[in-house]
Amino acid sequence: MTISDSAVARLTAMRVQQDNPDLLLRVTVLGGGCAGFKYQLDFDDKKEDGDRVFRDTVVTDADSLPFLQNAEIYFETSLMGAAFKIKNPNAASSCGCGKSFSTKM
Repeated sequence: MTISDSAVARLTAMRVQQDNPDLLLRVTVLGGGCAGFKYQLDFDDKKEDGDRVFRDTVVTDADSLPFLQNAEIYFETSLMGAAFKIKNPNAASSCGCGKSFSTKM
């Protein structure tokens, strides 16, 4: 998994704003949604046993990691707002709502 400079910059700014140097973006892949899997993005300030941390800013658990191999986490600002996004080459298709995906695995 790669973390873009835009995601690192946004998380660094959030750490300063919240006075929390341990703030991480936690990315989890869960079963569910209309296509089979869905992403859950949360903010966390602790690491669990088995977690993998990328660029000292993004953390994921061992169960989610295979679904995120070669994925890119980035932060995007547009007219519609600003959000962390995931570009995942393992996603074979996504549902119409864009909230869930199926895998090539």
